[in-house]
Amino acid sequence: MLNDWPWIHWSNIQPYSIAIKTESKNYTWLSLKKKINKIGAYLSSQGLKKNQIVMLRGKNCIDILLCQLAIISIGSIVLLLNPYLSKFLLDELLVHLNIDFIIDFNLDKSYLFNYSKLEYFNYNKYKIKNNFKLLKYSELLKKPATLILTSGSNGLPKAVVHNIFAHMNSANSVLDVINYEKYDCWLLSLPLFHISGQGIVWRWLLRGGLIAFKEKKLSDSLHGVTHVSLVPTQLFRLFNKDRRILLNLKEILLGGSMIPISLTTKIANLGITCWCSYGMTEMASTVCIKVTNNKNGVGLPLKGKKIRIINNEIQIKSNTKALGYWFDGDIVPLNCINGWFKTNDRGAYINGEYHVFGRLDNLFFSGGEFIQPEYIEKIINSHKNVIQSFIIPIKDKEFGYKPVAVLELREKTSISIIEKWLKDKVAPYQYPIYFCRLLPEFKVCINKISRKYIKKWFLSKNIFK
Repeated sequence: MLNDWPWIHWSNIQPYSIAIKTESKNYTWLSLKKKINKIGAYLSSQGLKKNQIVMLRGKNCIDILLCQLAIISIGSIVLLLNPYLSKFLLDELLVHLNIDFIIDFNLDKSYLFNYSKLEYFNYNKYKIKNNFKLLKYSELLKKPATLILTSGSNGLPKAVVHNIFAHMNSANSVLDVINYEKYDCWLLSLPLFHISGQGIVWRWLLRGGLIAFKEKKLSDSLHGVTHVSLVPTQLFRLFNKDRRILLNLKEILLGGSMIPISLTTKIANLGITCWCSYGMTEMASTVCIKVTNNKNGVGLPLKGKKIRIINNEIQIKSNTKALGYWFDGDIVPLNCINGWFKTNDRGAYINGEYHVFGRLDNLFFSGGEFIQPEYIEKIINSHKNVIQSFIIPIKDKEFGYKPVAVLELREKTSISIIEKWLKDKVAPYQYPIYFCRLLPEFKVCINKISRKYIKKWFLSKNIFK
């Protein structure tokens, strides 16, 4: 753990080392320290106070990152908001989050927020008053710092409250196994509004390495990058577009969904260390990790974390556990038993490692047989022309529920090819009664797509009526 704000610590040790790389400019640790200090002063001059909540809305950019760090360093709390969230969901969600200010970096102004706005873009013109100082790092270490929304894949997202202590512990445990050093560069390939994107940021801050922003297509952003965090869909697309663009990478950290062994084997054959991970927002990102092999498990818990299996449910005890969920001005405790967080993930300990089979709340029964959607999805995703898939339960008078498959396929791939290929690979009760394509509008967020909204869309088609 560091004893001061990371940008102050590293600016004292390596002031002229590059901290951030963008397409147009590089930033040293010294320049980063000055910018964060000035932004903090500028926002404070507009009335931002300790413990107030600032919502930052927009796609990844250096301005959002600088704002986040400045807001935290003056004792305020930052909520990172996915700019693609629908008006319907925002109307239902934001009323409970007690937001004081907003800085909207999104060019789409179709949604009007009724919050006081903070001006950001003229901070360079502001002259800092003599009495302005960032609050002490030690004073804020265990105070609420970030609100990160869960995926909301089965309902309304929850705003998970983390402090700096949890983020730093998470970073420390990952860097205990992944070799990311001073001159290495980690691409910010995942959104800051997602816990996996935050994981990249806090590892960078702890180690004092480099971070790079993805300003073009992912395949055009890997020059000079040594480390990258991806979901399997991203890696699949990169490998099939031009695998040579991956060759300069040292390590790849995978997470976010079931990870096909066929894909990771191909990456390993390129000489790249590929890590498979399991984590969640409530635990500040990664919980388990291992170098990928021919087994489907996710390895063992990282330093500072413990796992147990109770009634097929994974339960976790960790030094990265969230403070709770922010709701109507209060922190609602996590669902824990004697400090063990009930994940609602179905898992088991098999052959010396933990396995994750999917969400218990995704599990459904068909004619007395239980179906875990993620199991069928994993098989479908192993086909070379499948990018991702979703199995959703549809009510059936005879069997209770039957599975339906919604697929994202490579260009020019016929659904009938997948239908025939899958026939002998699953049990009859697991075979979907209908296959259809994933609509483009569901692909706006690369991390997790809401099963709830896919099911709602499918039911609106009235296919079985």
